[in-house]
Amino acid sequence: MANEIKVLVIGNYGTLISARPEAEAVIGLFKKGIKITVISRKDTEYSRRFIDEGIRFIGAYPERKYDLRFIRLVRKELKEGGYHILQLFSNNSIYNGLIASLGISVKVVLYRGYTGNIHWYDPSCYLKYLNWRVDKIICLAEAIREMFHRQLFFKKEKAITINKGHDPQWYETIRPSDYSEFGLPVNIFKISCVANARRMKGIKYLIMAMDKLPIQMPIHLFLIGSDMDKGELKRLISRCKFNTQIHVTGYRNDSLNLVAGSDLFILPSIKGEATTKALIEAMSLGIPSVTTSIPGNRELAINGTTALTVPVKNPAALATAIEQLYYNSELRKKIGWQSKQHVINNFHINDTVRKISDLYKELV
Repeated sequence: MANEIKVLVIGNYGTLISARPEAEAVIGLFKKGIKITVISRKDTEYSRRFIDEGIRFIGAYPERKYDLRFIRLVRKELKEGGYHILQLFSNNSIYNGLIASLGISVKVVLYRGYTGNIHWYDPSCYLKYLNWRVDKIICLAEAIREMFHRQLFFKKEKAITINKGHDPQWYETIRPSDYSEFGLPVNIFKISCVANARRMKGIKYLIMAMDKLPIQMPIHLFLIGSDMDKGELKRLISRCKFNTQIHVTGYRNDSLNLVAGSDLFILPSIKGEATTKALIEAMSLGIPSVTTSIPGNRELAINGTTALTVPVKNPAALATAIEQLYYNSELRKKIGWQSKQHVINNFHINDTVRKISDLYKELV
């Protein structure tokens, strides 16, 4: 049956690390015998990878919600290609792909990786996820599926939870950074946090938590990502008693190496996120984590087993969790090992590929 399924995939596959779970799942589906064509940005690492794997690739991507040239391209491809399924992953691909599919006999599958901003009374939602043209929605976490089920008039069978799995082999060659470039003492306790400085990431609460730690603790916080040294965050860092021990690295291509070389990973998100990639990467590296109890990460972060979880927007609770793991090396080792096994057993890319393949077979 799989050999008969033709799927047109539209996604945004730019940088290698950020695109990897989704792009590798697409490649995995192709290797299972599903006939896939990918439309995405050209001249990227994954555009070349798709071609090398034998996947038909079309180099194009919509830069805005409604791109008439792109809509015509997709519509022409759907008509001429005889596709059974149109898989839309990114925001712009959803807007344009839904329009392109009108009047064409093809099943439309969307992807949703965020737990908020869907309301049955919001007319704009009917341009995307609540659109009548949508046949299935792949939800990154169970909390997202539950969110759709709360919407009036929504057909519950449309939403299905399928995590973006990871491959343990991706992390086998990651060499831990020794942090020597920062010119710091050898025996410091290194905390890593990988994020872009968006409000929902809750970075300010992590900085505030640092202020609640005893000043004699040899703790250094490494904020890895874009725009961590601007606006409110910059002011909070400057006022923090640990200000000389908070290091803003900016975006780093070697962020995984920095995480692998740290003693603790922290994700202080306050809302929205689901099965957060930075958290699953830290777990895959065997680094113990502290994170917040947001619904989207509850399958990933099990308090006391695969992470320590704390309430959102609670610097005092964050500080307590940091102290607990700082003073308890055995607990750090235990959580690090258990989190790595949890990802291997429950968030493996092979499971993702199998579940999406089964979904496609069901639709066809």
